[in-house]
Amino acid sequence: MPAETKNRPKPSNRSRSSWVVPGAVLTVAAVLIAVIVRVNWSGASPEDGTLPSGGGAPTEVQDPEQPDLTEVEARDEDDLLAAGPVDAPVALIVFSDYQCPFCARWSEQTLPSMMEHVEAGDLRIEWRDINVFGPASERAARASYAAALQGAFWEYHDTLFEDGERRSEGELSEEALIALAGELGLDIEQFTADLAAEETAQVIATNQQLGFDLGATSTPVFILGGQPIVGAQPTEVFEDAFQTALDAAE
Repeated sequence: MPAETKNRPKPSNRSRSSWVVPGAVLTVAAVLIAVIVRVNWSGASPEDGTLPSGGGAPTEVQDPEQPDLTEVEARDEDDLLAAGPVDAPVALIVFSDYQCPFCARWSEQTLPSMMEHVEAGDLRIEWRDINVFGPASERAARASYAAALQGAFWEYHDTLFEDGERRSEGELSEEALIALAGELGLDIEQFTADLAAEETAQVIATNQQLGFDLGATSTPVFILGGQPIVGAQPTEVFEDAFQTALDAAE
């Protein structure tokens, strides 16, 4: 599984403000992604993990006229929820939710493959939780950020999605999330304080708003090389999209 992120400093106010996306890009992206998400994911359920009626996984976006969303990339060296070089030729933004079964499946099946490109220096991954399933999701997102403040974001993330399964709402209670931090060897006192901190809530809210502004009202949604992909597509879809973006960057 992906290695944990080490010793990254806390993000500054400058870095948070740099994630604001130009209005023109947002206008186009919101229309594009929102329509696709509504069509493909309206039937998904966090309780039973079923796909929408009609069967089959949702299809990726392949419109040659789709907008270039590379401006959404933060490319911030202080980003605790990122992996890979700031100047990697390709970036992948992941809009996820810790109660989403499809997000868990993608993290198990495809994220390791993407991490290989991170390790090669060709890809930067920026994680953005949008918490569409409610308070338990938001608590888990805050907890993952609290873990990130101790250099353990990816380790904590991987455990929340262990074996490609999401945890139940009860397993995402504050007590359970703190206990998980202890199991991973984190400083419990610091973790508990960071979990409740206003800065943590602000970072999570900023990331969530970015997703909503782009029309990502269900999960998972991705922006790879500036192009949107909707749903937990097979790994091959992401590999092909990555290679296309890498070739274009070179």
